Amino acid sequence: MRDTVTPTHCPYCALQCGMNLTPAPDGGAVEVSERADFPVNRGALCGKGRTAPAVLSSSVRLTSPLVRSEGGALVPASWEEALARVAEGLGRTRAEYGADAVGVFGGGGLTNEKAYSLGKFARVVLGTSQIDYNGRFCMSSAAAAGGRAFGLDRGLPFPLEDIPRTGCVILVGSNPAETMPPSLRYFTELRENGGTLIVVDPRRTKTAEQADLHLAPRPGTDLALALGLLHLIVAEGRTDEAYIRERTAGWEETRAAAMAHWPEYVERITGVSVPELREAVRLFCEPEAAMVLTARGPEQQSKGTDTVGAWINLCLATGRAGRPLSGYGCLTGQGNGQGGREHGQKADQLPGYRKLTDPAARAHVAEVWGVDPDSLPGPGRSAYELLDALGTDIRSLLLMGSNPVVSAPRAAHIEERIRSLDFLAVCDVVLSETAALADVVLPVTQWAEETGTTTNLEGRVLLRRQAITPPEGVRSDLEVMHELAARLGGEGNPEKKFPTDPEEVFEELRRASAGGPADYSGITYRRLAEENGVFWPCPASADGPLDAGGTETGTGTGTDSRRSGTTGHAPRGAAEPDGPLDTAGGAPAPGVHPGTPRLFLDRFATEDGRARFAPVSHRAVAEEPDDEYPVLLTTGRVVAQYQSGAQTRRVDELNAAAPGPFVELHPRLAERLGAAEGDPVAVVSRRGRAVAPARITAAIRPDTVFMPFHWAGEGRANTLTNPALDPTSRMPEFKACAVRLETVEAGRGGRGRAG
Repeated sequence: MRDTVTPTHCPYCALQCGMNLTPAPDGGAVEVSERADFPVNRGALCGKGRTAPAVLSSSVRLTSPLVRSEGGALVPASWEEALARVAEGLGRTRAEYGADAVGVFGGGGLTNEKAYSLGKFARVVLGTSQIDYNGRFCMSSAAAAGGRAFGLDRGLPFPLEDIPRTGCVILVGSNPAETMPPSLRYFTELRENGGTLIVVDPRRTKTAEQADLHLAPRPGTDLALALGLLHLIVAEGRTDEAYIRERTAGWEETRAAAMAHWPEYVERITGVSVPELREAVRLFCEPEAAMVLTARGPEQQSKGTDTVGAWINLCLATGRAGRPLSGYGCLTGQGNGQGGREHGQKADQLPGYRKLTDPAARAHVAEVWGVDPDSLPGPGRSAYELLDALGTDIRSLLLMGSNPVVSAPRAAHIEERIRSLDFLAVCDVVLSETAALADVVLPVTQWAEETGTTTNLEGRVLLRRQAITPPEGVRSDLEVMHELAARLGGEGNPEKKFPTDPEEVFEELRRASAGGPADYSGITYRRLAEENGVFWPCPASADGPLDAGGTETGTGTGTDSRRSGTTGHAPRGAAEPDGPLDTAGGAPAPGVHPGTPRLFLDRFATEDGRARFAPVSHRAVAEEPDDEYPVLLTTGRVVAQYQSGAQTRRVDELNAAAPGPFVELHPRLAERLGAAEGDPVAVVSRRGRAVAPARITAAIRPDTVFMPFHWAGEGRANTLTNPALDPTSRMPEFKACAVRLETVEAGRGGRGRAG
């Protein structure tokens, strides 16, 4: 046990708040204290961060491998037996049905080192194309839209510190007051500085209460809303014609599409009044600088890519992208949601955010891995499609850091598919609902017990340091992959290709990412410690080559970074504004690339340097209400729980604040149903039925109900949700599906129905 104060980062959301950890000398609870030097949270922590050490307790977390006994129960086993069973189960499937019959499913909470190694393990050791991760359910639509518009996807192309200095922020489908509370100060400071905040959300959330203007559209109509705003921007002569000519492409088609969405038509679709639309345009367009930030609301839709593209169009049409204190950004959700999608655990990508279908990218990464490029499998299924194929095309699954029994759409169906597998191995910290179904469960280290890097929502790569010694019987995911590689890889000592030391893995990741869009080659553990994080892209030297747009040569290098101009050293598509920049605790040495806090100020990361408009039109949600299912369900989070709740539901303080699921409904809807506050209400969709207590509030639209998705069992919200997929991002439509409501007496039968 260590007895010193360790500066590190929270294990939960994408802020990756800085904190200090101090182990108790007697081996008791780890103490969390303020770490004011980290610029993102400046010492502030939410309840989840403050109580994070509770999950380190041996009474909460797993401390021994578990294997399925002949009687059907999970029983403790040695590591040797557990690893042998995993190798035998995966190897048998591969031998009998082929490599693609083995699936791998990762998570947005894995460190960069783990995510990188998992993608490499799937493709090099298992030889399978069937790998994806739960981040597909979070940021994939924003990533697709950002890549299409700008040539590069990074959650925020500017640091959070820019938000209070802009003139207006439109916050679409985000509730940071509950999902990432320390970030709310940036929006509070925005208003204190004279800026304005517009919140788009069908619920009057705690964030919406802070807004200068709250727009409450019907769920699934964010695309129409953005098109209506662009129509008014054009009609009122608020476009920046010089910017459009000089820095964009595709405007005429986009303008024509927007002009078909006149304000009264948009009002009918969205429920947002024409005066509110006009006021939003005024607030957004009058200041010199403005931003649009999206989150899961517009992204988790079957048209999420087009919806985000429509919001990006507002920035492009008004000259608010690639300019100081302006632009579009995505508020990434999971702790390493950004880094997790950059280094190879996504079905279609290789490390450095390279495309798996690009021959030059395959050659570069294969050289780093010491394999033949032709041996690397092609793209596989996206997350939901992978889970839906379990038990049929995919017979065995290795799962790390995810709990799809709770988090996947159409969750009862996905649970059935998981149960039908020939073999399931799960690496986790706790016995989640998914781990409880496994043939083998491997207990792995967690945030405070290991060192590794994450990349927060700003694109700031961070070093999470080990603060305590893990319990006896617990191993890291890197050790698991090392051992399985030795058992599954055949000749050639493949385990040597899977280091167990995270810094050694990161050094390999640096080489694999070099020259790619997400270039980490200039980042080292030492720099991360000394500078309090480094923004990617960051090539190996200040004058070294980097093509931030992703065009690669056979050696992985591309356009000379000096083309950017403004700083003389920033990668293509990157530059810095005038004035001081406070980004971290230190500064790089002369000749070392400083990293890229702000993207696109000179040019966008496309071949011609121009941003692309998205010529899109409104279309309905995949499942509109009808006579049988007359109400829309939308889902989301609450402040005291996180994601599937696998860890936070084991913390007493958090459970006291948020003990279980609920159904939020408007008083008029409750009256028609005959439900009172706290009454059990059944929410029924075409996929199943969930029951939870009624929470009656005028803060939600009368045609909409809301359920948080953190719980399993009877109140599992994702039993209801629709797996209809966005055609580009393959994002499921979590945010809108048709349901009906029924009251429940003593947990059985109905005594009322509402629509």
